[in-house]
Amino acid sequence: MIVFARISDIPLDVAEHLDAVAERSAGATALFVGTVRDHDPDATGRVERLEYSAHPDAPTILMSIVDGLDTPAVRIAISHRVGDLAVGDVAIVCAVSAAHRGDVYAVNRDVVERVKAELPVWKKQVETDGTSSWIGLGGLV
Repeated sequence: MIVFARISDIPLDVAEHLDAVAERSAGATALFVGTVRDHDPDATGRVERLEYSAHPDAPTILMSIVDGLDTPAVRIAISHRVGDLAVGDVAIVCAVSAAHRGDVYAVNRDVVERVKAELPVWKKQVETDGTSSWIGLGGLV
């Protein structure tokens, strides 16, 4: 069951995602929180911030990514942030609950990997010296 799958321009609330998938029958919950880090292997210097932008169809595509999973009885709440994010800001949250831990680990990883590969959300990486580059051009590109 998809509790929610959304693109957001406001800070993501990790506790909200955990609360959304909580259920009496759930014996396990897996949580992925992706944050902006201060470095990147391809950067020449330190990363200052990321500027995320999304294709207008990104919310629909995110829903179809999650809806298209062949999953056992799980609850999923996922959000991806857009806009300017500083180092340490939360860019993506994915919470998955189910009766057993094996299911939640597998589904959580699958959701996050598919979002990374298929969601048309792009990031401009800005370094402390002012240089920038576009990273992770997946999805509809």
